[in-house]
Amino acid sequence: MDLEIDFLPVGEKSQSGDAIVLRYGNLNGRREEYRVVVLDSGFSETGDKVVEHIIGTYNTDTVDLIISSHPDNDHSGGIPTVMEKLKVNKIWMHKPWDHTDNISKLFKHGLVTDDSVENRIEKSLLTVKKIEDIAKEKDISIEEPFFGLKDDLGGLIVLGPNKNYYKNELLPNFRCTPEPKKETVFGKVKDKIADIESSIKDWIDERWDLETLDHSGETSAENNSSAIILLNLGDEHILFTADAGQPALENVICILDDLKYDYGKIKLVQVPHHGSHRNINPTILDKIVGPKLSYKPEIAVKEVVVSVAKESDDKHPSKKVSNAFARRGAPVHDTSGQLKYYGKGNAPRINSYGTSVPLPFFERVETHD
Repeated sequence: MDLEIDFLPVGEKSQSGDAIVLRYGNLNGRREEYRVVVLDSGFSETGDKVVEHIIGTYNTDTVDLIISSHPDNDHSGGIPTVMEKLKVNKIWMHKPWDHTDNISKLFKHGLVTDDSVENRIEKSLLTVKKIEDIAKEKDISIEEPFFGLKDDLGGLIVLGPNKNYYKNELLPNFRCTPEPKKETVFGKVKDKIADIESSIKDWIDERWDLETLDHSGETSAENNSSAIILLNLGDEHILFTADAGQPALENVICILDDLKYDYGKIKLVQVPHHGSHRNINPTILDKIVGPKLSYKPEIAVKEVVVSVAKESDDKHPSKKVSNAFARRGAPVHDTSGQLKYYGKGNAPRINSYGTSVPLPFFERVETHD
């Protein structure tokens, strides 16, 4: 099976986002023999870039599936443009207003509007609600990406979240939901965690045999609602993580462990949340990438890509995160204003690009407040 994945550059300055376009199947056959998929579309201004790429590079005006991983404008902002300018057959997106009256009332009573929005998550919810409205207008079917959902070719499968986790643990703690349940794991997470990363406190030394990444990071319920997607091409699997945090990824690992999954099949990993130190830990990495190595291998064990803005700051990606991937034989490739391409099989553009240079191993890494 052929595959092409394009990680498009998002963010001209320091605001990172995700816009991933892929096609898989028989890429040299008839149009119906392969699928074109959009996984997030960055900010609103990124939508036109996605459209241009699909028309100009993939030579089609049809998208088989759009996946909106979660309600954040750096992921979903460009999707309305893609829907308006291209033919879209299906959408995977969560509809939180269908699961809780608190969020439903925000729209029912007109509390979320362009003029009244006061915080980012409400504005992001307005965007995904707009996606639903356009879908209804254009008769595009919507499915919510809960565990086990597959696309019509069977290659894309949702690993998380499952419906109970989404409804019982995550939704009550969305920042626009009044009175979050104090007993849940997210009750202690401050409202601003997802809005701004903790400031860098200091810089410390790291060595190949000294890892400072730990399990202390926390992220928002909205980020943990991210659809975690596996692309199954037989013996080659691709893992897309969006902004998923540690508990969301650990839930997926528990499921895969129960299924006796062979993690060696994962050949490419998307670093969650633009490389934030909050979203990944050594235990997760030991599973999805492999154990730490005593030496730097000449050939990467896996390919790893992180979407970061052109003028990336010291937090995206975190140097301790990129070092942790590198220790396991999987150095990180960042977008930083450039397209990153991954191709397999008889992909038409597989020999069209030079070799990407990964991030180096950093001798000094950040600590945070």
